[in-house]
Amino acid sequence: MFKQIFRSAGSYNLNQILLDTSQKAIAIYFSVVQHQDTRTFSTITSTRKWDLYSAVCLERHPIIIQSMGEMELKFYNMLKKIEYETSLKSDHELKREKEEQKKSSSKEDTIDLVQTAQEFEDSSQEELNNFKFAPTITKFDEQNVTSTLKRKLNKNLLLLVQQKVGNSHYWIPPQGIRKEGETMRQTAERVLQDACGANIKVKFYGNAPIGFYKYKYPKKLCEQGSYGAKIFYFLAKYIDGDITNNIKYQWLDNEELEKMLPNEVQKSISQFMTFI
Repeated sequence: MFKQIFRSAGSYNLNQILLDTSQKAIAIYFSVVQHQDTRTFSTITSTRKWDLYSAVCLERHPIIIQSMGEMELKFYNMLKKIEYETSLKSDHELKREKEEQKKSSSKEDTIDLVQTAQEFEDSSQEELNNFKFAPTITKFDEQNVTSTLKRKLNKNLLLLVQQKVGNSHYWIPPQGIRKEGETMRQTAERVLQDACGANIKVKFYGNAPIGFYKYKYPKKLCEQGSYGAKIFYFLAKYIDGDITNNIKYQWLDNEELEKMLPNEVQKSISQFMTFI
C-alpha cells in the first residue's frame, strides 16, 4: 500500500505540492482575518448611539381660498359652459318670460305682481355694487410682521422657532430630545407645549412621523458617547389659541421657508411637506 502511495506521488513535483499547500493556507488565513475584521466593524457600527429627537411641523391652513391657476380657470369655464348648455331654465327666467309675454299680448292689461323680474335684477345688482369685500392683504402683510397668523391668508404657513443647536441659533420647527419612557408622539406633544405654552390648540395627524432627518455630531461630541442625532417630524394642524411663551417665532410660507431654514433641513422637509 505504501509503495502505491509513493509511486503515485512520484509522478508529481514535491516542491509544487508544498507551494500549492502553502498558498491555500495563506488564502484561508486571510479569509478568516477578513471575516473577523468584518464582524468587528459591524459590531462597532451597531453599537453607535444616536440621540432621538421629535420635531413638530405645525401648519396653519389657508383662511381664504386661493386664486385659481391657469389650468383651474380653464377647467372651471369649461364646466360652466357645459352646465349652461345642458341646464333647464330657472324660476327667475321663466317668470321673466311670462312677464314679457303678458306685455306683448296686451299693453292695456295690468300685471298684478309684487315685484317684477326686472326690478329684482336691478335691486340685486345694486346690492352687489354696495357690497364691500374684506381686504385679502392685511396690515401685517404690509408691515411684513411674521409673528402673527393674520398674514398670508390664502397660503399655508409653517411655524418656526429660534432654537440653539450646538453653539449656534437656527430657525427650525420646534424640536426636543426624547426622554426615557416617552413615545416619539409624546415627545412631540411635550416639545410643542414647552415651546408654545398651554394656550395653543392643535391636532396631530396620527402617531407615526411623516419624515426623518439625521446628522452626525462633531468629533468632540462623538467622543462623549453620542454619534449623532435622528430627528422624527410629526405633522400637526393649528386649531386655535396663541403662543404664550417668551420665544422668538415666525409663521412663514413656502418662499420664506426656503430662505430661513438651514439648507440641509430645508431639503429634508421639502420631501414630505408638499407645499414647501
